[in-house]
Amino acid sequence: MNGVIVGAALVRDGKLLAQQRAWPPRHAGQWELPGGRVEEGESEAFALARECSEELDVVIEVGARVGEDVPLPGGKVLRIYATSLVSPGEEPRAVEHLAVRWLGPDDLDDVDWLPADRILLPAFRALLDQRP
Repeated sequence: MNGVIVGAALVRDGKLLAQQRAWPPRHAGQWELPGGRVEEGESEAFALARECSEELDVVIEVGARVGEDVPLPGGKVLRIYATSLVSPGEEPRAVEHLAVRWLGPDDLDDVDWLPADRILLPAFRALLDQRP
């Protein structure tokens, strides 16, 4: 499991949450979904909930997969899950990142995504299109 990176497609009010990286320097300023590495002994859902707590200071519910696995350098894969806030009024905050931003379907092209997340933009659009 240590080759899996999980990401949260966190949707609220028809918008997807993205966060802006602070590091490493070559990716600083680029945008990605919240998430991170699945540690030894963790399920993917547990790892995603842990990462969202650490990165956004929020509690999430993990739903269905979004899109296909995206191959990453070093034999890793990025795997995205639809997620929602347990308390919809809770506001995610940038704990480890420069900023967070809610993006509607028309805003997805307005930010400089990391390459792996950019591949999944059609899946993100489809996810937003199916939510009221």
